[in-house]
Amino acid sequence: FIYFSLPGSASSQSMRKFSCVNLSPKQLNIRNLVSYEKQQVPTNAIMFITARGIKICVSADQTWVQTAIKRIDDRRAAK
Repeated sequence: FIYFSLPGSASSQSMRKFSCVNLSPKQLNIRNLVSYEKQQVPTNAIMFITARGIKICVSADQTWVQTAIKRIDDRRAAK
Protein backbone atom coordinates (compact mmCIF):
# COMPACT_ATOMS: atom_id res chain seq x y z
CA PHE A 1 0.00 0.00 0.00
CA ILE A 2 1.23 3.46 -0.80
CA TYR A 3 0.63 6.45 1.43
CA PHE A 4 1.61 9.96 0.54
CA SER A 5 1.55 13.06 2.66
CA LEU A 6 -0.34 16.13 1.58
CA PRO A 7 1.82 19.23 1.48
CA GLY A 8 0.71 21.83 4.00
CA SER A 9 1.51 25.49 4.47
CA ALA A 10 4.58 26.44 6.49
CA SER A 11 2.37 27.27 9.45
CA SER A 12 0.69 23.85 9.50
CA GLN A 13 1.57 21.25 12.11
CA SER A 14 4.70 19.20 11.62
CA MET A 15 2.48 16.12 11.86
CA ARG A 16 1.84 15.08 8.26
CA LYS A 17 -1.59 13.76 7.38
CA PHE A 18 -1.44 10.56 5.38
CA SER A 19 -3.91 9.87 2.62
CA CYS A 20 -5.14 6.72 0.97
CA VAL A 21 -3.93 6.24 -2.58
CA ASN A 22 -4.18 2.51 -3.16
CA LEU A 23 -7.22 0.72 -1.76
CA SER A 24 -7.10 -2.87 -0.60
CA PRO A 25 -9.57 -5.09 -2.47
CA LYS A 26 -9.60 -7.64 0.37
CA GLN A 27 -12.05 -7.82 3.23
CA LEU A 28 -10.24 -7.42 6.54
CA ASN A 29 -10.85 -9.32 9.75
CA ILE A 30 -12.98 -6.92 11.78
CA ARG A 31 -11.60 -8.34 15.06
CA ASN A 32 -8.13 -7.04 14.17
CA LEU A 33 -9.28 -3.46 13.60
CA VAL A 34 -9.01 -0.98 16.46
CA SER A 35 -9.60 2.38 14.80
CA TYR A 36 -10.43 4.13 11.55
CA GLU A 37 -10.28 7.50 9.81
CA LYS A 38 -12.64 8.71 7.09
CA GLN A 39 -11.11 10.36 4.06
CA GLN A 40 -12.59 12.23 1.11
CA VAL A 41 -9.38 13.34 -0.63
CA PRO A 42 -7.99 12.11 -3.00
CA THR A 43 -10.60 9.35 -2.90
CA ASN A 44 -13.55 8.46 -0.67
CA ALA A 45 -11.95 5.87 1.58
CA ILE A 46 -11.66 4.51 5.10
CA MET A 47 -8.24 4.01 6.63
CA PHE A 48 -8.46 1.20 9.16
CA ILE A 49 -5.78 0.85 11.82
CA THR A 50 -5.06 -2.65 13.08
CA ALA A 51 -4.05 -3.71 16.59
CA ARG A 52 -0.44 -3.79 15.30
CA GLY A 53 -0.66 -0.20 14.08
CA ILE A 54 -0.83 -1.08 10.39
CA LYS A 55 -2.90 1.32 8.29
CA ILE A 56 -4.98 -0.22 5.52
CA CYS A 57 -7.13 1.76 3.12
CA VAL A 58 -10.37 0.39 1.72
CA SER A 59 -13.24 1.73 -0.35
CA ALA A 60 -15.84 3.38 1.89
CA ASP A 61 -18.86 2.06 0.00
CA GLN A 62 -18.49 -1.65 0.72
CA THR A 63 -21.04 -3.28 3.04
CA TRP A 64 -18.45 -4.96 5.29
CA VAL A 65 -16.67 -1.61 5.77
CA GLN A 66 -19.86 -0.06 7.19
CA THR A 67 -20.24 -3.10 9.50
CA ALA A 68 -16.63 -2.74 10.69
CA ILE A 69 -17.11 0.98 11.42
CA LYS A 70 -20.24 0.22 13.44
CA ARG A 71 -18.39 -2.49 15.43
CA ILE A 72 -15.51 -0.13 16.23
CA ASP A 73 -17.95 2.63 17.26
CA ASP A 74 -19.88 0.16 19.46
CA ARG A 75 -16.64 -0.99 21.09
CA ARG A 76 -15.62 2.61 21.79
CA ALA A 77 -19.04 3.39 23.30
CA ALA A 78 -18.86 0.32 25.54
CA LYS A 79 -15.60 1.46 27.18
